[in-house]
Amino acid sequence: MTTREPYRELTPAALIFGVFIGATMTAAFVFVGLKLGFTLPGSTVAAILGFAVLRGALRKGSIVENNINQTVASGVNSASAGVSFTLPALFILGLCDPELRDFGPVPVILSAIAGTFLGVVFIIPLRKQMIELERLRFPSGIAVATLLRSPGAGIRQAKLLGGGFVVAAIFHVLSGVGVLHEEIEIGVMLGVPSYIPIAVGVSFASLGAGMLAGKGGLPFVFGGMLAWWVIAPAIVQMGWAPTPEEMSVVSGEAYDGFVQWPLAYSEMLRPLGIGILIGGALTGVIASAPALRAAMRSLSSASKAGGGDEMSPKVLYGGVIAAFVVLFIAAVMSGDIGIGRALLTAFVGTLWLALAGMIVAQATGMTDITPISGMSLIGVTLMFFLSGGNVIAAIILGVAVSVGIGQCADMMQDLKSGHLIGATPKRQQLAQFAVAWVGVPVAVGAVYLLWHGYDSPGFGVPGAELSAPQGAALASVIDSLRAGSSQLDKYAAGTAIGLGLGIFPISGVAVLVGLAMYLPFYITMTYGVGCFASMALQARFGKRWIGDTLVPVAAGFIIGEALTSLTIVLVQLATGAA
Repeated sequence: MTTREPYRELTPAALIFGVFIGATMTAAFVFVGLKLGFTLPGSTVAAILGFAVLRGALRKGSIVENNINQTVASGVNSASAGVSFTLPALFILGLCDPELRDFGPVPVILSAIAGTFLGVVFIIPLRKQMIELERLRFPSGIAVATLLRSPGAGIRQAKLLGGGFVVAAIFHVLSGVGVLHEEIEIGVMLGVPSYIPIAVGVSFASLGAGMLAGKGGLPFVFGGMLAWWVIAPAIVQMGWAPTPEEMSVVSGEAYDGFVQWPLAYSEMLRPLGIGILIGGALTGVIASAPALRAAMRSLSSASKAGGGDEMSPKVLYGGVIAAFVVLFIAAVMSGDIGIGRALLTAFVGTLWLALAGMIVAQATGMTDITPISGMSLIGVTLMFFLSGGNVIAAIILGVAVSVGIGQCADMMQDLKSGHLIGATPKRQQLAQFAVAWVGVPVAVGAVYLLWHGYDSPGFGVPGAELSAPQGAALASVIDSLRAGSSQLDKYAAGTAIGLGLGIFPISGVAVLVGLAMYLPFYITMTYGVGCFASMALQARFGKRWIGDTLVPVAAGFIIGEALTSLTIVLVQLATGAA
């Protein structure tokens, strides 16, 4: 009689490889978040690489074991969005306020780790209701489950991803040493005024992101066209920006028309973009009211149902208490806030994280849109008022809220994938609970590295290679709250525009348009090239070909440029060249 080997699922190989891939993606996607203003889910990349290693090199992996690998990897990677959207605001604000430079990484890391655990424990009780009873779609979860069922296709896609990685890395190195120009000024060749930018960048991260987005990324592209081809020229023509002659008189140097765009950016595009982001966030909250009601019903039903497929409620309660204590300690360590205010901000932050996490998870299940940025913006503003105007404490606690919200959406997407392939929910939950926090120090370290690794300032200002649009928007809002703003009329106008954009059937369109007003147009245009290329290829080869071939190549483009850039920064710092 032969003894049957236990079916492989929650194994050391899956955990270790998932942590490795997740940490690698975290570092890469922090770079993407600072460059483009949004990040990407990591489940597909992890599943593809899991086939190459678990079923390829090790030759004994199972589908559900690879599901643990992608669950761990995407859980670790979820910190990239939360950290890159919020923490850069402190660096940007510190440029003008020396008092805001006195903060260390320890309270940031503690706060974000607390947010990670809170995101996991808050969403687990909703699994059965959202996935098994309401049967929410979670489109990305379905896509990953489809990939997990196709191990042969996964190995082929791993090779395509590796090819995309190599191409992007080579081009990024060549552009860095001057062999290729990072930006190609098409408008100058056509004789277009230099304050109307028509340019593309040698950025495979932007190109790959556009290829993954396809038609869904067009609002982002059109937002950039509106900002730089309509609003900015109108500002110049109406005389709201200084002429080259005026600039030459003031400085004593010769200028061309290109110098007019920074004032157009600071006086109009930037505040309008912030307002549109705020309007988009408010629209998201309003639109999520039905989702919130459904989530509350789900929570009520889950508390009554129980079941042996989930983690023990005692573990969840203990996780909430422990995470709250850590969040309180992080608030106390962040500065002169006082015990009472630290307790208040930690308590309200925990409640807002739970509320926003439920909204985001429900919205993700219905539309695949994860409105982390808008919810984080509202959360940080709330923390600012509750902390008595303590900027460091508000942003540090905001990091926890942002990371936790992302963890809620990621956990439910992974549980959806597991449900479709017959995985054990409790094992997925244990895996994510155990190691998802690993992404936090990686993400925080990547932000510090990229800030100090580029010419000062590292990001967040016009002309910087990494514009950090989400962090710059948050910094501008906080700066306005602290000192009052002469641009409140533009914020209000942008908010009205953002609310108006909410009538469109495309989820998140206001956020995409607002972000487009922050980025240099050559990045937006390169992203647009990727969108249109994806649409053309889908029309030619079909949707399945896009998923099987274009997606892994585009993912390779993104990770290749990001990791190459991080490696260059590390080398520069090690050699003293940065």
